[in-house]
Amino acid sequence: MLIQPDPTFYPSAREAMAAPRELLAYVALLDTEGEGRPDGLATVDLDPASPGYGTVVNVHDMSVPGDELHHFGWNVCSAALCPYAPHPHVERRYLVIPGLRSSRIYIFDVKDDPAHPKLVKTIEPETVFERTGYSRPHTVHCGTDAIYVSALGNVEGDAPGGVFMLDHDTFEAIGPWEADRGPQRLHYDFWWHLGRDTMISSEWGTPNMIEAGPDLDLLVNREYGHRLHVWDLRKRTHLQEIDLGDQHQMALELRPAHDPTKTYGFVNTVISVEDLSANIFTWYLDDGVWKARKTITIPAEPADPALLPEPLKQFGAVPPLVSDISLTLDDRILLVSAWGTGELLAYDVSDPLNPRQTGSVRIGGIVRRDAHPSAPGKALNGGPQMVEVSRDGRRVYFTNSLYRSWDEVFYPDGISGWLAKVDIADDGSIAVDPDFLVDFAGDGRRPHQVRLQGGDSSSDSFCYP
Repeated sequence: MLIQPDPTFYPSAREAMAAPRELLAYVALLDTEGEGRPDGLATVDLDPASPGYGTVVNVHDMSVPGDELHHFGWNVCSAALCPYAPHPHVERRYLVIPGLRSSRIYIFDVKDDPAHPKLVKTIEPETVFERTGYSRPHTVHCGTDAIYVSALGNVEGDAPGGVFMLDHDTFEAIGPWEADRGPQRLHYDFWWHLGRDTMISSEWGTPNMIEAGPDLDLLVNREYGHRLHVWDLRKRTHLQEIDLGDQHQMALELRPAHDPTKTYGFVNTVISVEDLSANIFTWYLDDGVWKARKTITIPAEPADPALLPEPLKQFGAVPPLVSDISLTLDDRILLVSAWGTGELLAYDVSDPLNPRQTGSVRIGGIVRRDAHPSAPGKALNGGPQMVEVSRDGRRVYFTNSLYRSWDEVFYPDGISGWLAKVDIADDGSIAVDPDFLVDFAGDGRRPHQVRLQGGDSSSDSFCYP
């Protein structure tokens, strides 16, 4: 019998861009009421030909409350086609969904009924603790040999954070990934350059540094993460540390070029203690040494202190608080979400060391509360936060909740959840789709990460250009 790989696996990003349009989105929902209600996984109809377009068609509640669903990912993806670790028998059918607070991990099967994911396995926190030594699982990436999961800290909530692995087939926890971590202690995101057998990781803070909300003393003393770490992906050893400058606090999302022959990528830092700006750095390989250069600065915006939450009143300004970035599969357009000012920005990064802004839209924001075109009289809170781009690079979906304890500090009136969409034009400009706004106010839970059926611009890595 001839074994055919999953049709949603593509050897290259170019072929993935020509794939069929996404018809469903999966969205993590966070309960904030504190009344014993579990978090949920929502399915949203993205088919413009469907009568249910732009509506929630299903919500699956988790087994117990208190998970704080955050980031999640697929069990396998296009990395399964890499020649040195082929897995032709596996399918992109399972969503791996960690609870950032609970350290519980849920496995959902979407194959038989994609609109109604089925819970098939739960990995309890005690198993994660015992087999990995880590807690607070955060980011899930499908690798060539296993499922990789980042963790913010150890079982006590302190350093070090790192990466552990789950088996592709059984979802059993294999153990910690690092063989030699060198000086790395703080952790957040990780991604790789498969063509170079290189992993890059970033830093936020330990669970004990972040779970109660942002700590002004830690920020002023520059104790949150501000470094990138370079690893040998095969040997699992630390190679190099890149300090972005301790004024640039919280180095978060990593977006390497999708073309495996390219040796650069982008990372955002949330806030500068010098001027409240947010910044984007480009990392790149130069004569055998990995380096990073600041290539985008988004300044804070002056504001009436009376309109600001307590921690910002003394500054009289709104920081952009860039919390997520996403890169189109052709490595051309970088989307940047400024959660504080309520702005989604687009940059042409064809020249990765010289980005050029091509567009901007405004929705929500700490002070502005910009409305959506579908309801021009209704102020929205929150702002563009988790952002995901379709495989063809034409549609961008984004939600407005960051993290429960941080939501409450910057939006003390509470965040009413929504999912919006913008379209990307040929010239890189962006425009809000006036016919698409998913309002989660009726559900009462806040949306966070979005995954698109069949894959998206931040879920897959490729071995071929």
